[in-house]
This record gives sequence, structure tokens and C-alpha cells, in this order.
Amino acid sequence: MLTVCVNKPQFEYDIHSLVKAFYPEEEVKVICGADEQDYKILIEFGDTYIKMTLNIKKEPQIEEKVEEIAYDMNTDRQTVKNLLKQLIYNSLSEHLNIRLPWGTLTGIRPTKIPMAMLQEGKEDAEIMQYMKSTYFISEEKGALSIDIAKRERELLSSLHYKDGYSLYIGIPFCPTTCLYCSFTSYPICAWKKRVTEYLEVLEKEMVFVAEAFRDKVLDTVYIGGGTPTTLEPQELEWLLASIEKHFDLSHLKEFTVEAGRADSITREKLKVLKKHNITRISVNPQTMKEETLKLIGRQHTVSQVKEAFEAAREVGFDNINMDIILGLPEEAEEDVVNTIEEIKKLHPDSLTVHSLAIKRASKMNQWIEEKGISTLRNTDATMKIAAQAAQDMGMEPYYLYRQKNMSGNFENVGYAAPGKYGIYNILIMEEMQTIAALGAGSISKAVMADGRIERTDNVKDVALYIERIDEMIERKKKLFEPSGKP
Repeated sequence: MLTVCVNKPQFEYDIHSLVKAFYPEEEVKVICGADEQDYKILIEFGDTYIKMTLNIKKEPQIEEKVEEIAYDMNTDRQTVKNLLKQLIYNSLSEHLNIRLPWGTLTGIRPTKIPMAMLQEGKEDAEIMQYMKSTYFISEEKGALSIDIAKRERELLSSLHYKDGYSLYIGIPFCPTTCLYCSFTSYPICAWKKRVTEYLEVLEKEMVFVAEAFRDKVLDTVYIGGGTPTTLEPQELEWLLASIEKHFDLSHLKEFTVEAGRADSITREKLKVLKKHNITRISVNPQTMKEETLKLIGRQHTVSQVKEAFEAAREVGFDNINMDIILGLPEEAEEDVVNTIEEIKKLHPDSLTVHSLAIKRASKMNQWIEEKGISTLRNTDATMKIAAQAAQDMGMEPYYLYRQKNMSGNFENVGYAAPGKYGIYNILIMEEMQTIAALGAGSISKAVMADGRIERTDNVKDVALYIERIDEMIERKKKLFEPSGKP
């Protein structure tokens, strides 16, 4: 346990996230006004200063390192927060001899900063200087975020922000739950008899959303989960026909279905998707190492991944994404090289490279307790292996996001060939368009006229979602109608 004591209750989340980035193997706790005898870090907020005391254990004594930063009494809260994070970063970076690739940035959307500055007419050099001096970001990550922000800006220029929206539909069922997963998902074997009931309730939610947005342009549809292809072919047929029945798809720029796991994909299901004009699917191996697949709870083989991908090509899909995760348990650099080489042989149209994020709700925490965090290795070298492979396949980075407790303090990057970008992925990150989300565990976001973002969620439990569908619809009414309608 690493305890951070503060004298005033402010910026606790930011303090926790940044300290945790330096001490990923430790449980970090930020407390206010508690006994200060057993602390590692002490932060004192004054009216015009922040003082940080770092306890450095050197037996038989404890050495204290104290640093302070001053500011004007009228300094705004955001600047004070930046100063605090700079103070923490400099102290811990010097003490541990560690430089974090993303510096003090702990938010999940680092491209928002260069995106906003580009809209103000700022040049690349000015943006880079600001990000390096304010957030201590590395040159490499700064260049990546600016490059992606410029590409996102161009891609989003054709969308309908004020008079458009996107639709997310969640299918919360999977063959099994993966070791690292924290998404809303339930084993399909336990819910087989209630899938029809779930879909019927889902259609009820569709009817409301279609009516609420009847005067808006639908830009993208994304069916995720879970694993949507755990549904049987006739269930997929019913779902897609319902979407076509209730929504105007004539202006659609993208229709994605997360086929995801190879053990859920059949040629018959792929034909159903193709029949309903799905434009983009995913076949996600996560790794091409057989032993790791078993370890993380994916009940399919590497051969099945290849067969599913090839079947999708044969059915006619020309926009197929593949996901991989770097930092999976017991995987070394040579395993990443092998995964990349196997993917290059298949040559998908896009590649999403995830850095393993250790989620509190996942089974991974138990694994770490038993095996130790040192078994999860993600390095700058493995990130570069994946990036180079994407470049070799003619892809360029088009979206980026980060998560808490991410292996190696890196990021998730989506690479795609020109014209094969996942538009919905950009929308969900940049939060520039309203997204109506249906299904258990989904979260709707409304971008209001003044730029504010309001949210409402659906309950995660499938049985409760079915039972309380009228309440879920009522939540959306409050978000979207009448004065709240974006």
C-alpha cells in the first residue's frame, strides 16, 4: 500500500492516477486529514503554494525530500492542477529515474488537446512546445497525437454534428469471459433461452430512439458487446432487420459489427451480416500464441482465427479490423513478433493495438496477485514492432485513447489503410457527436448546443435491463427531450 496524504480534499483523482503510473505494482490510496505517520507522499495545499514531501526509505533512517511550487492567488483551477501534476511528476521522475511517455497526462483522450489547438489555428511546432512544456509529453507521443488529431479533424469534417447522431447497440453475451475483460458480458450458454426476450426489449428501445431522432441524420451504427456474433444466424437476421425497419440508413457512412471472437464466427453468420450491408467487421485474435489464448480464456485456436478471417474475405468483406493486446501474461517480445508476422500474412484493413489495461472488475487482478505484475511486459520496443507492422501494411494511425493502469504507461492506437478508418471509434473518443446507446450496460452521450456533454446509462444486468426497459427509455427521454434534446 502506498499512501498519499493531502491536507485538503482536491485533485484526488489526478493525484492517484499520476502516482499509480509511477508505481503500477502498488495499491495507491489518497487520503485526506488522516494520520500522517505512515505516508510515502505528503501534499500540502496552501493559498499560493503546493508543497510535496517524499519519504525515501534508506535504512536505518528515513530521508525526506521536500519540494514546493508557488503561484498567484488568482491562478485558475486548471493551471493549479497542472502545477500540482508537474510537481508530482518531477519529484517521482527524479526519485525513480523514470520518464513516462505521456508525462503528466492521465486522461483517456490526449488528442483533444492538439485537436482544440488546431481549431484555434495553431501550428504543429506551437502545439508540440505547449504539450512538452505543460504535460512533459515525449517528442514521439506528441508527434503521434498531433498526427492523429489532424487526421481525425479531416475525417470528421464530413459528418453531421448538429443535425446528426450515431447509434450503438450492445449485445452483452460472449462464449466465455476473458481474463482481462471488464465489459458488460455474460456467458451465452446461460442466457440462450432469454436472447429472444432481450432482442424484443432492445427493439422497444429502438422504437423510442428512432422517433426521438426522426429529424436527425444517422451517420454510423456500431453493434458491440460482448460478442454480437454469439447470436445465432436467425437472431442476427432479426436484429439487423429490426434496425432497418426503424431507422433511416440512407445516409449511413459506416455500419460496424464486432464479430470479435473466432469461436463465435460461422460462414452462415457472415452471410447474414453481408446480406444486411454491414460495411466493417472485426476478427480479433488478441494474440497468435496458442498458450496465451488458453490462459486468457479464449476458447479458440490460432487456426480458427485464420479460418474466420479468410471466410470473411470469401464472403465479400473488404473492411476487416483485427485487435491485438500487448502486455498479455507471460508474453515476450518474440511472441509479439510472431503475432505481428501472422497478422501481416492475413493483411487486415485495419489493426487496433491495445496496451493491456488492468481493470479492477476483471479477473486479471487475481492473476497479478498470484503471479506478480512482472509477468505483464509491454515495452517501447513491442509498441514499435506493432506500429512498424501497420506501416508495412500501408496503414496510418487514425485514433488514439488511453486507460487507467495501462501496461507500460502507453496507449491504444487504431491503424487503418486509407478509406478504411473506423469512424465510430473517432466519434466515441472525440465526443463531438451525440451517440444514442441501446442495450444492457450501454451509455448514451448527448452533445448539447453549448458543447456540454450529458450522459445516461442503462443498467448492466441483463435481467434488470429486460425488467426495467421502460425506466431505461424514460432516462433517455430526460436526456434527449424536449429541452435537453441535442
